[in-house]
Amino acid sequence: MRKRTLLALAVSTVIVGGLGVAGITNASAAATLDPTVAPGGNFDLPVWQLQLPTGSPGKPDTISPAQLKGANGYSNPTYFWTDKNDGSMTFWAPEKGVTTPNSNYARSEFREMNTNGSAADWTLSGNHTLTAQLRIPSVTKNVAVGQVHLGSGGTSTKPLLELYYRPNGDIYLGTENSPAGGQTLHKVGNVALGVKWTYVINVTGNTINLTVNGTRTSYAIPSSFNPYRQYFKAGSYNQSSSESTSNGAKVKFYSLTVKHS
Repeated sequence: MRKRTLLALAVSTVIVGGLGVAGITNASAAATLDPTVAPGGNFDLPVWQLQLPTGSPGKPDTISPAQLKGANGYSNPTYFWTDKNDGSMTFWAPEKGVTTPNSNYARSEFREMNTNGSAADWTLSGNHTLTAQLRIPSVTKNVAVGQVHLGSGGTSTKPLLELYYRPNGDIYLGTENSPAGGQTLHKVGNVALGVKWTYVINVTGNTINLTVNGTRTSYAIPSSFNPYRQYFKAGSYNQSSSESTSNGAKVKFYSLTVKHS
């Protein structure tokens, strides 16, 4: 295990679309997904809010956990849907779309919520894990498929960490050096475009443990982040922009689970 004096996150178990089954194979994960229902029929979505690349400038549309929930929950044929062939929960983010005030990039991405409908905002203490099985069939330049983002506790709007995927298959973890900014990239794997892979992002205390396809690396979280609370994000946060609505990043999830203890 490698230690770095930057940020740290971790990964732990492989699970199936919101059903909490650990240690499954790629084939059995896909087999549990029903391609005829909305994403909420296969995944535990009451703990997520969806942000879309539509809306008014600086104010993207959001879909609440209550709207996402269940087999007849929200879906969108352009930005968020169930693949009719394999049941995967599919996110599409074009290069041209509505962005938040603090970003130049459009996204179709989940923001973690609490079961009571409030925004998740947890401390570094404890054990916090985001686990996913996914594949990326298309990406223009770079896409963030998982994040730990800073919540309350200060004025920074930076992520603690972002997990990136590039068209050549390279996977990078970006760790923020301080709440003021400055990101350090760590190459953590390579998976060919369109091939399934897994990640586990785990934050426990001031350590990040990241596991990609079973290989784990660890990173220390600087004490400057201690005043901040955190929350998970997952989906397609495209890292390139242009005037094109046809270029972008498509990300397909076969499992996605959050656990806190």
